This record gives sequence, C-alpha cells and structure tokens, in this order.
Amino acid sequence: RILYLRELKSALRERTVIFNTILLPIFLYPVILWAMFTAVSFVQGRNAGFTSRIALVERAVAGHEELLDSLRGSEAIAWWTGETLRGGRAALADDPERIPVVPESAALDLLRSGELDAVIAIRGVDGDDARLAGNFRVDVRWDEAVARSRTAASRIETRVDDYRADWIRRAGESLGLDERDRTLFRIDGEDVSSGDDVGAFLLGQMISLFLVIMVALGCFVPAVDTTAGERERSTWETLMTVAASRSSIVTAKYLHVATLGVLAGSLNVIALFVSIGAVIRPLLQGVGAADGAISFQIPLGAFPIMLVGAIALALFFAAGMMLLASFARSFKDGQAMVQPVYWLVFLPILLGQGTDTHLTPAIASIPVANVSMMIRDAVNGVFLWPWIAQTLAVTALTIVLLLLAARAILRFEEFLLGSFDGSFWRFVKDRVRARLSPPRDAPGR
Repeated sequence: RILYLRELKSALRERTVIFNTILLPIFLYPVILWAMFTAVSFVQGRNAGFTSRIALVERAVAGHEELLDSLRGSEAIAWWTGETLRGGRAALADDPERIPVVPESAALDLLRSGELDAVIAIRGVDGDDARLAGNFRVDVRWDEAVARSRTAASRIETRVDDYRADWIRRAGESLGLDERDRTLFRIDGEDVSSGDDVGAFLLGQMISLFLVIMVALGCFVPAVDTTAGERERSTWETLMTVAASRSSIVTAKYLHVATLGVLAGSLNVIALFVSIGAVIRPLLQGVGAADGAISFQIPLGAFPIMLVGAIALALFFAAGMMLLASFARSFKDGQAMVQPVYWLVFLPILLGQGTDTHLTPAIASIPVANVSMMIRDAVNGVFLWPWIAQTLAVTALTIVLLLLAARAILRFEEFLLGSFDGSFWRFVKDRVRARLSPPRDAPGR
C-alpha cells in the first residue's frame, strides 16, 4: 500500500503522465469534434460561396425557357463567353441574362484544365423518346476529382430535376393524366429505429473503440516511466534495496499503472457523454431516427460491464507494457519496446464494427477485441452472458500468463541489476538456448 501510494504521488508530479492520463481523455473529444465540425462548416461554406463556371455548348431544342431562366437566375453560376483571356483563363459573361453557345471542344479543354467547372448541352432526342412533343435531354460533363466541379454538376442537376418534374406534370395534365395515372410505381419506406436505437449505435461504436485506445494510452506512459524511467534515473537499484519484497514492489508498480489506465478510460467516457450532448445532438436532430430525435442513453446494466471491461483492459495493458518496458535502459527505448502491445488496440478495427456483428465464441477468444465487442454489445442492450464469461476468462488467463512470465523473469539477478542489455525477446531467446544447449564440460565436447 505504501509503495502503491508513492507511485501514484510520483506519477501525479509528471507532466507527461498528467497530460496523457487526465487532460487528453477530458479534452480529446471536445477538441476533435470542434475541429472536425469547424472544418466541415468551413469547407461547406467555401463550396457554397464560390461561383460555378459553366459553358453551354449546344441548344438544339427550342423552348424550355423556364429551364434557362432558372439557370440564368442563379447567382452561383457564371457562363463562359467563348473567349479566353491571357494565361488560358476563361472569360465569363458579365450579363447573366445572356447564355452564349460556345464551341464544345474548346469548352472541354478548359474543363480538363480546371478553368471551367461543368459543360452543359441541351439536345434533341430520337426514337420513341421523340414521340413526346418537345422532349429533350440535358448532358452535363464535370470533373469528379475536383470539388467545385462536383458542386457545379450538383447545382445544374438540382435545377434540371425541378424543371423536369414540373414539365412532366404539365405535359401529363395536357393529356388528361392526373398524378395517380402518371405514377407507374411508388416506393414507401419506413425507418423503424428510434432515437434511442440510433444514439445507442453511435455510443457503442465510439465507446467500444476509444475506451480501448484511451486505456492503453493511459497505461502507456506510466508503464514506461515506472520501469525504464526508473533505470534511466538510476533509482531502480535503490528501490530494490528497500525493506519490501520484490513481489511487493512489482505489484505496487503494476497496480499503479492499471489504476491510471482505468482513470484515463473513465474520464474518456465522461468526456464523450458531455461532448455528444453539447455538440453532436444539436447537429443530428431529425436525422437517422424515425421519431426525429436522437437520444444518447446507456442501459444501466451496461455500466458494470464497461467498468469491468476497463479494469480488465487496464490490467492486461499494464502487464504487457511493463513486461516489455522493464528491459529498456531509457524512457525512449521503453516507448519503442512496448509498441507491439499498443498495436493490439487496432484489433477491434480489423475485426470490424458492423452492427450485425455481436460477441461470438471466436471473438471472445481474442484478447482486447473481445472486451471491445463486449462493451459495444452492452451499450446496445445486448448481454450475451456465456460469451461475456468467456471474454473475462480469456482476458484473466492472458493476464495470469503475463504475470507468471514477469515472476519468472524476476528470479534472474542480471535483470534486477540491469546488467542484461537487450529486449524481452532476446532475453527469452537466450534463456531457451541456455536450457537446450548441453553444458560445456559434457562428454563429447
């Protein structure tokens, strides 16, 4: 207990530990969400504010002045006059009432060079399509790789679709056809998800993934600092001379790292709730739910699952990271050595986050991924108790194996005294080789 409290006090004096364990989990979501939505709003504002440069290359069908009036009346559209300024820039018409017809080949060259955003042609039709008097087609060409070109095509398509719907209505009425007669078929859809369902889906996706990341990040710096950092500061050997046993020292360090990991994960979940309520909910009102209101609520039964999952993850990451980092002589080397454990946070991503995937016996056998899926199911109100028990059993077994490995390593004085120069994998390799190799004084040598 004394060593455990000492380790916590020492950690709270380290700015790096404070930042990664407390500050980053608290401010990660607000800052990221603010930056994300600010960037989206900025891009949308720029796309909505610029003028689309469009060329009319053919107008083979008379009439349809309403369509041209709609295109002319848009302040966001400027038409190419057919002239090219110095530097290959397209000269745009000053008079919005005039839409000149320009050469198609020249317009396409300017479209490819980026001087025009879209090329439009109003052409006649043939065959059965020509049986309807005044029928026509609109061809639009744009550059899908350029954002403003895609926006220009969208602006044209919106106005053409509106005119087409109105023109079909008027043509049908002239033939004595009402809306019911003109409708060949209609598709009716109904979203049966409620606001609680959508909110639980979003929470499950984020909490199950970012809780794993933040617990690992919360364990990362303390695990390296309390092992490799001790050696770098030359306090490891001094600590081994205190009256406490070696197992007490290592246990105190281990519980201290796991505590900071659970703290980082808990603060991260709290920050997520605050950020969603303040930022995401207002933006998603009326989107993705049948009742038009998204509610972010977690079943009460999910909180114990989340707490147990966070503790299990913290114990796992603390054991794995400390085991690898304890062989490092400096904090920098320790950071490199624990990277294989930190890469495990990407297992949930590799296994997928599909909504139709739940905890299964196979997933429950994969460390880290099983806890992530267990938490996601719990947030969505799905409690598969046999696989939850298997998940906790597999995680506990993995932790025990790591602790047994650490216990075996503690028996070697060269490790405790820091005389061994190498990584965990080299240490294991040397020990295995020493066991398999016969002694030098054996017969035949």
